[in-house]
Amino acid sequence: MKKLQSTERLSLNQITTEQWNLREAVEGCAKADIPYISLWRHKIEEIGLKESSKLVRDAGLGVSSVCRGGMFPVDSAAAKARNFEDNLRAIEEAYELNADVLVLVCGAAVNRDIGDARKMIREGIERLVPYAKDAGVKLGIEPLHPMFAAERCAIVTLDEANTIAEQYDSSDVGVIVDVYHVWWDPDLYKQIKRATGRILGYHVSDWLVPTPDLVKGRGMMGDGVIELKKIRQAVEEAGYMGPIEVEIFNEEIWKQDGHEVLAQMKERYSEHV
Repeated sequence: MKKLQSTERLSLNQITTEQWNLREAVEGCAKADIPYISLWRHKIEEIGLKESSKLVRDAGLGVSSVCRGGMFPVDSAAAKARNFEDNLRAIEEAYELNADVLVLVCGAAVNRDIGDARKMIREGIERLVPYAKDAGVKLGIEPLHPMFAAERCAIVTLDEANTIAEQYDSSDVGVIVDVYHVWWDPDLYKQIKRATGRILGYHVSDWLVPTPDLVKGRGMMGDGVIELKKIRQAVEEAGYMGPIEVEIFNEEIWKQDGHEVLAQMKERYSEHV
């Protein structure tokens, strides 16, 4: 009989049930015995930070992360000031929700100069670190698949993320390993090992073939080609034993009943992750 993984580390990344508001997602996790949730800021904003915090606390859920901060590259001083203030709010939200990690989606080039974008990302993180440190919130740099370089993130490899994170104490800045974004990288296992003690989150889904949509085409674990168990083993050997988030952008999944999605998510997590 096949041995299945325990779900004691399982976290619902809220984007997987985008059809639900925060209250529905919290209640769904509690009903399904999913111990963690990762909150998205647009869902927090819908009902307010205090109510969001109360809902999660009353349900007894842990908050594995808040998504997202970042988006550092901008084209004006005014935009830079707005971005900084938004990132401070994101840190405050993570603190109020008792989340250890604020995930950084770092932002893309705004002037066709990706090198300049990467410079602004490094500068933006450096400016944020003291504020996050004071709040006890860790900053998790998430490299995104290269196909997102033009619109979401100029940091496209775990190597780049590690290089930035290593400038800071591991208690302040680390990296996020999302299988959808890094599975293709021939340097992946070397970079996971390099990130030992610095991995702040592990996100799972699957890469579908053919890929139906670049943004909203992620699959449920087991439906694609990613070596999920092998990557999990490497991440754990690098010292990460925290929550494992299921993060799936998929409009077909968003059309389904949320409770059925959570049931399938638990089953696939146990079998494939």
